[in-house]
Parts: sequence; structure tokens; C-alpha cells
Amino acid sequence: MKQANLTQRIWFSFIALILFIGIIIAFIYPLSIQGTLTEESYQIIIQEQERVLNPFSDNELPYRGNIDFIERRKAARSVGHALIINDEGTYRGDPIPASVLNQMAKNAYFQKQELVRYQLEYEEATLFYVIRKIEYENGPAYLISYMWDTYRNQMVQQLWKRLLIIVFIAIFVSLFPAIWLTRYLRAPLVELGKRFEQIAKRNWKEPFKWEGGKEFETLSRQFEQMRQNLINYDEGQKTFIQHASHELKTPIMIIKSYAQSIKDGVSSKEALDDTMDVILQEASRMEKRISDMLYFSKLDALKDKNVEQNFEAIRFGTLANEIEERFRFQRNDVSIIIRGEDIEIFGDREQFEIMLDNLVQNAVRYAKDMVILEATETDHDTIISVFNNGSPIAEENIQMLFEPFQKGADGKFGLGLAIVKRIAQLYDGAVRARNADDGVIFEVRIPKKENGKGA
Repeated sequence: MKQANLTQRIWFSFIALILFIGIIIAFIYPLSIQGTLTEESYQIIIQEQERVLNPFSDNELPYRGNIDFIERRKAARSVGHALIINDEGTYRGDPIPASVLNQMAKNAYFQKQELVRYQLEYEEATLFYVIRKIEYENGPAYLISYMWDTYRNQMVQQLWKRLLIIVFIAIFVSLFPAIWLTRYLRAPLVELGKRFEQIAKRNWKEPFKWEGGKEFETLSRQFEQMRQNLINYDEGQKTFIQHASHELKTPIMIIKSYAQSIKDGVSSKEALDDTMDVILQEASRMEKRISDMLYFSKLDALKDKNVEQNFEAIRFGTLANEIEERFRFQRNDVSIIIRGEDIEIFGDREQFEIMLDNLVQNAVRYAKDMVILEATETDHDTIISVFNNGSPIAEENIQMLFEPFQKGADGKFGLGLAIVKRIAQLYDGAVRARNADDGVIFEVRIPKKENGKGA
């Protein structure tokens, strides 16, 4: 189903709001207006009744009107009067049908207050009337004054017509702010759409900032953050390709030059073995670089996947001893010490093996004579640290150590520590390097998971 665009949504919302207000008015307005006009009708009846009772009035009691009971409905504010004298029910006044008069008289006889309001339905119309106790010719009497609902109905109809006119005028006038609102809301989104088109064409150099409206300012900041991330990602990709090309170019050139020397017969038979050893060494180095780059890219792909499918409980001592055997003879002058062997971590064994391998390889390269592999626990984290007693790292370089292809103290580039950082991030962990009193410590902190599926 096709989604409505912003302009259509604004108009739909506007129409829905008008309809909602109209429905509310349709329910509340008649009730409030009718109640007000009913009260006004009773006030008219009481005023006419008091005028009749005024001793200085031209109307004397008892009197008889000349307007028919039904015909009085046509007159909007016409008030009729009737007088019931004593308890025998002697009646004088305007003509009233017997059934109506009996109902009035019955209410009058049971009335205890001096003045009471009543209403009754007669021939699909409402009759309002007021009964007042009075003294007439030295005896009790009841003055009944009444008026049809004609006045109330006419006023309601007139007010409805005026209300409809006002509503139509309001709708027409409100079209102008609605059009303005549509353009106002679309403006930043249209501009944002243009910027997205530029980004789709890989043109993200121009910054984006929108002022005016907190929500749109927030949206523009988020867009600008995305733009900066894309720039950083693009520059990172270019840097990665440049460094990767440099890393592969050197061994390829060496292999090519040595192979060419063999082909040209430049190398003597005695030096042929050494030449082949160099070619194999450079080929192994190139294989290692390619393997690291592929694994680094693989870790990027794993960020959005379920990496817990191959998780298992891993005893740190078992993993550390395997790493220690691997590097034992790389430098005979370096001792590798393992602590916290019984600590268990939960995760992918291959990932933790590669992470620890890279940390130890880096430590052995710079250590004087000692490397310490240690695992510790806190209430929330498992901490794996690798210490070497080599020279301290310059403080300005510490933050960049875990970025791809950072140059080490020996001038070599690599992905080892960058791979360590990516693996830690897969477990919501963090890595850091810090100088100690007698060396350098690389530390990986992995949060424990409440469900047991974590370090």
C-alpha cells in the first residue's frame, strides 16, 4: 500500500482535526445551548407571571385570553395563564385541554413550595409552565403560567446557522495557515532530501546545519553526524587500501626482483638456496598480511550477526599455555608467565585465541626479558591483560595503537592490535594500553552477561 506523503498527511490531519472538533460541538453544543435557552424560557414565564400579579398592571385576575392553546405554539414568546381557585378546582384563564389541565392541577395540589417549574410533552412538543401559590379572594389559589418551546427551538436553529457560517469561515481562513504549515514543515525535509541525493552520489563534503525548530535542529545534527561518519569511513577505507597496498607491494617487489635474478642467471648456484629462502620468507609474510586483512574484514561483517552461535566455556590457563608454547622459542631470552589460569571466559575460541596471540606477539617483540599473561574477574567484567617489561609508549601514541596499520616503535605496520580491538567490541568490551612502572600493560575488559552467554 502506497504511503501518503507529508503534504497529504498534514491535510489529512487538518481535516481529521476539523471533523473531531465538529463532532465534539455537535454533541456538546445542543446540550449547552438548549439548557441555557430552557432557563431563559422559564425566566420569561416568571417575568410575565409577576407582571400579571402586579397590582398596578392592566391585567386583572381572573381574566380570559383569546389565543387558542395550540395556536400559541406559533408565537415565540407568548405566555398563557390559568388560575385554579380553591381545592374544588374552579378554573379561569386561557383555554387549556382537559388532559393538560388535570396534570397541571394535580401538580399544583401536591406542590409544597411557593413556586415550582414543570414541563410536559404534548403532541411532539414541550410545554414549560410555572405554578405559583397565591391568595385570591381570601382563599388559596394557583396561578399557572406556560409557554411552548417554540422560542427555544427557533433560537437553537438560528444559532446553529450562525455556527455553521462561522465554521465555514474558520475552515476557509485556516486554509492559509495550513498551506504555510505544509511549506514550513516540508522545507527542511526537502533540503534534507537534496543532501541525501548528494550523499548517494558520494558527495558529502558540504556540511548541513538547520536553524529553527528544536526537532529539525536535532535531525540536522544527526544527519551531520552521519555525514561525518561516512567521511571517516571513506577515509578509513582509502587509508586501509593504501596501507594494504604498501604492505603487499614490498614483499611482491622483493619476490619479483629475486625471481628475475634467478631467471637472468645473476644469482650464483651457491646463493640460490638463500634466494629461495628469501622468496619463501616474503611469500609467508605476504600470506600473513592477506590473512590478517581478510580476518579484519570478517570481524566487521560479524558486527551485525549473531556471533554467539559458536560460543563455549574456555579455561584461560589452557588457552594461555597454548600461546606460550607457540612463542616459547621465538625469543629464548624472554620468560612468559601465566596467572589466573582457572578463570573461565565464554565466547568463540578462535576469536579469543587470535586476540591473545596478537597481544603476546606484540609483547614478545618489545619485551626485555619478561611477558605476563593474566586473567582476573570483577563483579561485572573479566579482564585479560598482557604485560611486557619493555620501554614505555609515548602518551601521544597510546590512543592510536589499536587503529589499523599504525606504525610501531620498530617502524612496522600491522593489523594485530586493530584485530584485538574489533574482537573486544564484538563482546561489548573495550581495550586499552597503559604504561606501568616497569613496562607496558595491554588490557582487554569483557563484560559478563547475565544469561551466561558472555565473558
